[in-house]
Amino acid sequence: MARKSFPILKQLIQQSTNRCFTSTVSPRAVTLIPGDGVGPLVTDSVEQVMKAMKAPVYFERYEVRGDMKCMPEEVIDSIKKNKVCLKGGLRTPVGGGVSSLNVQMRKELDLYASIVHCFTLPGLPTRHEDVDIVVIRENTEGEYAGLEHEVVPGVVESLKVITKYCSERIAKFAFEYAHVNKRKKVTAVHKANIMKLADGLFLESCREVAAKYPEIQYEEIIVDNCCMQLVSRPDQFDVMVTPNLYGNLIANTAAGIAGGTGVMPGGNVGADQAVFEQGASAGNVGNEKILKLKRANPVALLLSSAMMLRHLEFPSYADRLETAVRHVIEEGKFRTKDVGGDSTTQEVVDAIIAALD
Repeated sequence: MARKSFPILKQLIQQSTNRCFTSTVSPRAVTLIPGDGVGPLVTDSVEQVMKAMKAPVYFERYEVRGDMKCMPEEVIDSIKKNKVCLKGGLRTPVGGGVSSLNVQMRKELDLYASIVHCFTLPGLPTRHEDVDIVVIRENTEGEYAGLEHEVVPGVVESLKVITKYCSERIAKFAFEYAHVNKRKKVTAVHKANIMKLADGLFLESCREVAAKYPEIQYEEIIVDNCCMQLVSRPDQFDVMVTPNLYGNLIANTAAGIAGGTGVMPGGNVGADQAVFEQGASAGNVGNEKILKLKRANPVALLLSSAMMLRHLEFPSYADRLETAVRHVIEEGKFRTKDVGGDSTTQEVVDAIIAALD
């Protein structure tokens, strides 16, 4: 089987070109979901920076709450039309009968690949140096299929669904990402020693795809050992490809090692649409104290918006934004509490705008 092309990957890593500053660039519409809690605070930060850069994008804003029963149809239609969305965190109710809007949206738009880039930023103290890990997670099945029912009172059955199609698709995406980005290794994370059929099918798919990329080193690791290795020797990992649930845990662990969820960018992509948001779980989305003090960290969503700009083929703007963020973090004068400072969201945003070249 021939290699499949993934145009979105080339867009995500495209290098700078001066054409992005020409007056002939047509502005692109982006669906904006501010989200819950601190979401509006950090999405407003992105809007401010985009305006300061005169980036050729404009936002179509939709108010969505995590406790809604379903994603409003007009929001889905907007994302399908614009092809790109920027999203703040949405609260996911714990227990009860309300399903996650995040999961609903990924299924509705077939956003099958989650990309979380976990890397250390110069000047930000971490337990490990030079962490640079990309976690690519299958986004549509596994335990997140939400197939649960009560067999008898007090006994609940939850089904884990793994398919050849989705496993092969995410494996191809991971290897093509590694190839395009000149990465050297892909690690498949699994629990096939216990879930021999489900995770066995996932591994079988990864092995078949790996054979088509002989220039890229391929290895496999059991998920519990992976967690231990990740916190002790993260430098051994490069690109990681995982089923849905494992990827969520691995990405958050890697983010914690590299500096925290507040500085890790990410996106959920499919064949036709892409939704960019904070890479690891937005655990502070419901933190009322952070919201009241207006001290939410805007860095993760700003870096996610840089990924969005590359996807829109505006790489020069992405470079400017990333350079400004890195400068402010390295200088250390303006940081929020989660990364060792006491600045407000607005103070960090103002510093980043001032650092734009």
